[in-house]
Formats: sequence, C-alpha cells, structure tokens
Amino acid sequence: MTTQFEPVIGLEIHVQLASKTKLFCSCPNGVGDETKPNTAICPRCTGQPGVLPVLTEGAVELAVKAGLALGCQVNEYSTFSRKHYFYPDLPKGYQITQYDKPINGAGSIEITFGPKENLQKKKIGIHHAHLEEDASKSSHFDGYSLIDFNRSGCPLLEIVSMPDLRSPEEAYAYLTEIKRLMKWVDASNCDMEKGELRVDVNVSLRPVGQEKFGTRCEIKNLNSFKAVKDALHYEITRQTELLNAGGHVVQETRLWDKEKNITRPMRSKEDALDYRYFPEPDLPPLVLKHDWLERVKAQMPELPAQKEAKFMAAGLNAYDAGVLTSSLDIARYFEEVTSNKAISVKTASNWIQTDLLGMLNAEKKEISQSPISAPVLAEILEMVESGKITRRQGREVFDKIWADGGSPKAIVEASGMVQVSDEGQLEAWAQEAIAAAPKAVADYKKGNKAAIGALVGAVMRKSKGKANPALLSKTLARLLDK
Repeated sequence: MTTQFEPVIGLEIHVQLASKTKLFCSCPNGVGDETKPNTAICPRCTGQPGVLPVLTEGAVELAVKAGLALGCQVNEYSTFSRKHYFYPDLPKGYQITQYDKPINGAGSIEITFGPKENLQKKKIGIHHAHLEEDASKSSHFDGYSLIDFNRSGCPLLEIVSMPDLRSPEEAYAYLTEIKRLMKWVDASNCDMEKGELRVDVNVSLRPVGQEKFGTRCEIKNLNSFKAVKDALHYEITRQTELLNAGGHVVQETRLWDKEKNITRPMRSKEDALDYRYFPEPDLPPLVLKHDWLERVKAQMPELPAQKEAKFMAAGLNAYDAGVLTSSLDIARYFEEVTSNKAISVKTASNWIQTDLLGMLNAEKKEISQSPISAPVLAEILEMVESGKITRRQGREVFDKIWADGGSPKAIVEASGMVQVSDEGQLEAWAQEAIAAAPKAVADYKKGNKAAIGALVGAVMRKSKGKANPALLSKTLARLLDK
C-alpha cells in the first residue's frame, strides 16, 4: 500500500549585510572582484595569531533592521560563540557566530503564493536570525586549490525558519519575501551571483496526519531560487519512493547537481556537539542601548505589507499591490505618480507594470535607472486621462522620452498630437462618416451595435487620429439613435 507523505521544509538563509566594513575589522566589505583576490584583508580577517576582533556597529545596525523587517524580537542582550570546524577556507579553525543568545529572536513573515487568479497567504515562523562572520572562498582546479580571503570576515545574518513550509512553491515564495524585505530596509543587496544570499534547505517527510517529524536531509550548493524549487521537488520524490519501498531516510547533507538535476550525498549531518560551541572569550556580550535601538526603529521605512494594504485600500487588487511593492523604489515611484490626483491609481498601476517595468526588464535596468522619472510619467498620464492625447499617443511620447529625453508637453505640441475634443468638430466629422457609410448605419439600426466601429474608424482616419475616441463614440451613438 502506498503511503501519502507530507513534506516538512525549513530554510537556513545567509544574507551578507551591506555594511561598509567587515564584521570584526575595518577591511572593506563586499569586495568580490575575482581579478583582485586577497586585497581586502588584514591580520584580523585572515586569522593571524594574537589579533582581537572589534565588532562593527554598522553591521549590528543592519542586523537589527533586518530583524525588525522579519518581525523578530530584537534582543538588547546577545552573545557571541566559537563554532569549530576545520576547513581550508576558515583560517582560525573556528567561526565567530551567535549560538544560544542571538541578536534577533522569534519572528514571522507572511508569504504569498499560487496563481494570479487564486493567490494564497500563509504565515511562516522565524526561529531566529543571528550574526556571524563569513569564511573565505575556495576555488578548486585540476590538482590544486586557491583561497581568496576577501570574503573572510564579511558580516552574515543567518535567518533560520521554523519548519512551516509544506511545498517547493511555498519555499520559493518564502525566499522571494526574504529577499524583498532585506533589500527593502537596505540590509543586504541579496545578489546570489555574488554570494550575498545563500540557502541551505532541510526537508523531511511524514505520513499525512502525523505530528512527529521524519528524518531530515540538508541540501547545499543551491545558487538560485529555481535550484531550491527543483532540488526540493527531486528530494521529495526520492524520499517518497525510498520510504514506500520500505527503506529509511538517512540524516545527511546532500549536494544539488544542477547538471543532472539530482541530489547526491556529501557527508553525514553534524550535530551541534560536533562543532564544540563555547562562548567567544575575546568579545564581551553585545548590549544594545535602549535609546540607540529606538533611533534605529525610527529610521525604519513603512514595510511592504503596510504599503500593500494602503494600495489595496486605494483600489488595487492584491496582485497589482504585490507587484508595486516588490521593491521600495517601485512603491515610492508609484506613490509619486499618484500624488497627482488627476491620475487614477489603476491607470498608474497599468502603465508602471506594463510599460515602464516592461521596458526596464527588457533592458535589465532597475527603476532607479529609468530614463522616465515619476513626475514625467505623471505628466504623460495626466494628458491621457484628460483626453488631451490618446493612450496610443501617450505611449509614443513615452517611447520618445525613453530614447531621447525631453518634455511631454513639448513633444505633444511639436508632433501635433493634441486630441480634438471639441463637440462641434466631432459632430461635423460624425455627420460626414454617417453620410458616407449607409450600410454601416443600416446595420447599426438593425441592432448590430458593433457596426459603429466602422464609423469610428472613418472619423479617426479623417482626423488623422486626433479625434477623442471616447467622445466620438458617444457623439456617433447620439446621432444614430435619433
């Protein structure tokens, strides 16, 4: 008999904090230029004998902001520990980390997943998020290995989820939300290609309805969100087939092989005892002063969930509000456009999502690099909304400014785009079209309302596209319905 299993998934996410310096020294943080290895180093981050760590306030502040974004309890008292393991890329033979008293305690975030037509929301618990230093980078070649210490000592925040995720799709949504929040508060750039966001996945299966967890496997070497989803799908299938065949899952660390789309064993999973944690003797406890913590809290921007709720209250659906809060820059751009009350939120949303983001994505640009500023787009949309120019003409103006810059008003005037909304002129054109198309008129009067399209088209050609189509349609219908 085949047993139905439920996946239980937890993620450990390392984000490199975007502080100016490393965690325990004054070397510049984030030097990832592979052409200049071992140039952002000093005796502290290379583990030379006799040196002492000095904690960087900037990294602590970003860790606190990240914790607040994750809904964590920020602890005013936390401590550092030594975690021992012996890899060539760990110069001291131990890593300074936080173990039993982390800077950020329990929290939770809400994820959104599922198809656009049926979005679902779910709360995912955060067990904690702690500070630690990064190891250096090993590069392996045929017969030898090289080590670049530029990354050694960079500040990491390890975000440990509760085992609340139940599908690869939920895990993907969770990662997406973590990245959004970290970038939102400027805690990290989260560039996976540069190693600024790294993910380890823990997954186990249990029979549906059972409370007790099964034996978990950890999956490493995941360098994209897609890889996380694909690895989970594979591992869930592997464990399901193994258990239904009467086998047992072994607790181990596995690697994702993206070429073969499989996971394969790496090593048996260590327990905390194997790392021989003990308090870091060279660092005192980290005590956050209440006034300092309140100042950091006061600097926090309005978080995505709050902006989403605000945008939905203004008339947007959940999907559109989600897209417009995918980054703080996009949300602020939208707010700046809609500060012009002549523009509806729906019009602004459609243009930003379809026209602006479409062009930015095609050219692989961020919204901060947009050739069209929010005030310029607002000026274009105001002319479209007022009927001065058509939607098509608005896009022509948009494209001209995107390519060459300029003023919307000047482009409209120079191109002769101003839309004709004068009722007398529109009626004169409509009378001419009716007189020239007796068949379309007859079809309309017989009940074929779509026949009015031929008359609208005739007037648009006559006016060289300048007739206001909405007013024209009303004028034609009034004349034909007499």
